[in-house]
Amino acid sequence: MNAVSTLAISALLVILLGVFVLSVWKTARGLPARRWKRPAWWAFPAVVLVGIGCVTWFVGALSGGLDVGEACAARGVPYDKEYRAEHWREPSRWFPLHNKCNAQHDLVPTFVNPTLVAVAVLLPCCAAGAVAASALERNKRELPH
Repeated sequence: MNAVSTLAISALLVILLGVFVLSVWKTARGLPARRWKRPAWWAFPAVVLVGIGCVTWFVGALSGGLDVGEACAARGVPYDKEYRAEHWREPSRWFPLHNKCNAQHDLVPTFVNPTLVAVAVLLPCCAAGAVAASALERNKRELPH
């Protein structure tokens, strides 16, 4: 990778982190101020959820490292080659995330899959909130004063 690519990726990561932090701030400040009544506000919690989902997914996907055998040994768990050969598709699935040393021990932290489910449920709720806020706003404009 050349210097320009490294600089571009670094700048992109800084921008994404800035958007995430701004969205967390706007979400937190908007709740007590009842800004959730505005349809555009719902974009901020959606960005927060996407950020949490991406970070959580990467934590789970990269939990075994490059050498699963070494990761298992580092945790003091026996590595079962026969089990891994029989369940060879599990580590490459997008969901649910698993990277097992043997039938009993998974290297993926236990919070990963429930968090991904929560994000998948809450994202459509953000869209529904924006639609509901838009409908309420439109009904307020149509009412005669």
